[in-house]
Order: sequence, then C-alpha cells, then structure tokens
Amino acid sequence: MTIAITGITGQLGALILERIRARLPGETTIGLARSPDKAGDAGVAVRAFDYDDADTLAPALAGVDSLMLVSSSAVGKRVAQHGAVIDAARAAGVRRIVYTSVLHADRSPLSLADEHRATEALLRESGLAFTILRNGWYTENYAASIPPALAHGGFIGSAGDGHISSAARVDYAEAAAVVLSEDGHDGSVHELAGDRAYTLAEFAAELARQAGRDVPYHDLSEADYAAALASAGLPDALAKAFASYDVAASQGALFEDGGQLSRLIGRPTTPFSESIAEALRR
Repeated sequence: MTIAITGITGQLGALILERIRARLPGETTIGLARSPDKAGDAGVAVRAFDYDDADTLAPALAGVDSLMLVSSSAVGKRVAQHGAVIDAARAAGVRRIVYTSVLHADRSPLSLADEHRATEALLRESGLAFTILRNGWYTENYAASIPPALAHGGFIGSAGDGHISSAARVDYAEAAAVVLSEDGHDGSVHELAGDRAYTLAEFAAELARQAGRDVPYHDLSEADYAAALASAGLPDALAKAFASYDVAASQGALFEDGGQLSRLIGRPTTPFSESIAEALRR
C-alpha cells in the first residue's frame, strides 16, 4: 500500500506523516507539499503538490492507493482546491481519500464549516472510497494566546460559558494515522474531539494555576474581541472570523462528548492542562 499525505510542511500534515511512518514502517509513504524544498529531511519521497496548480496534482498521485487530504488553509478557496485534488485522485487511480473536515460540519454554525460541507459532498459524489475526520478545535488554538494573556494579565475571548471539547493536534494526527493504516473505515464519518470539555474561564484558571499568577478571563462582545485581535496585529477579516468562532463556541459549536477520538487512538486525549504546560515550557 502506498499512502500520500498532503501539507507535510504544515503542523498537522507533519504530525500525520510522523505517526503513519511509526505505524507502518514497511509501507511506502509519500509526502506532498506545495514547496518540497521546505520539507527538509522528511524521511520520505516528497512530491510537488500545489492545490492551485492542477498540473501538479495527478502526476504527484501516480501509484498512490490512499490519500490523506489535509484541508487547505486558504479560506474562500477550499472548495475549488479540494475539488481539483479529488478530480486528480480519481484520474490517478487513487482508491481512497481521508479528509480532515470540521466538527459537526453538517450542522455547525461556524462560518468555516460551509467549505467543509461542500467538500464532503464532493467526496460522496466522487465514486471514491472516503473517510471523513471531523476534527474539533485544536487546544493549540487557545494555547497560542498564552503569551499575550500573561503579558497583559488577562485571557480574552467571546465564548461565554460555552464548553470546548478540544484536543491536542497530535491526537488528531494519531487518529488520521489509525484510519489510514486500518481497514473498516470506508464511508465513515468520525466526530473527533477531546474527552474533557472546558470553558475559557476554566482554561484561564488552569493557566493561572500553572503560571503562579492571576490570569482572569474577560468575556468580550464579538465586536470588541474582533477589535482587540485587530489591534494586536491580525488582519481585520481574520480578527472578525476568530471572534465569530468564539461566539459559535458559546452556542455549543465546539462541544462533543461522544468519545470517538479517544476510542480511535486507544488512549485518553491530551488534557488541556498538558497543552498549557507545553506552551509555558516554550
């Protein structure tokens, strides 16, 4: 079996590559990247694979049995990009695609869910075998705010009392590796999330405990949170998007208690306290 993984120079793609090589050391694994020269010593053959350059896609998939399609980060362009990859996979004779979608994509109020819903529909219409991994939030999304929270003495957001079932990025990568390396997942949709949900107030309290200082959580309106993110240097559109994600979290968009992720990986998901500790060590 030959497995190809897209986006190996990205955070999730690199971890999936690492985990699949550990699980299937005797199988052929191919890395796919827009800029292969940035892959460094990936330990596998790396082929050029640019979602925006259709000419690079089918040739890079020659001989591939299973394709790990890590969703593009180009919001607004994803449907066209993913559609081009699916078409190329079909033309190249790929048997199966495993795709990273978003938690509860079929009903999520998150604005980014629209493109995932559309991609899922393309997969169902493709005639290829597929597995959909609906990934919940990465704990790292909030851990990235730890340095400014410590610098300014407070953690800000717009999630209210919403419960967030996040997991560490490595947990999702391990789940992808499991699905890629096992039979029995064709046609399945996995809702993946952390075992223990928390509010941002609880996240801030745990950060305060570990940092040994007061770090209160300040819940802001969507507009005020977007303005704060923009003042910190985020592009206006991105700041508004991030604020809207928090508001969606307050409505339950990031909560899931089905335990599918821990069952897939055969262990509990990484507690958010460990992700905080890792961020503080950096």
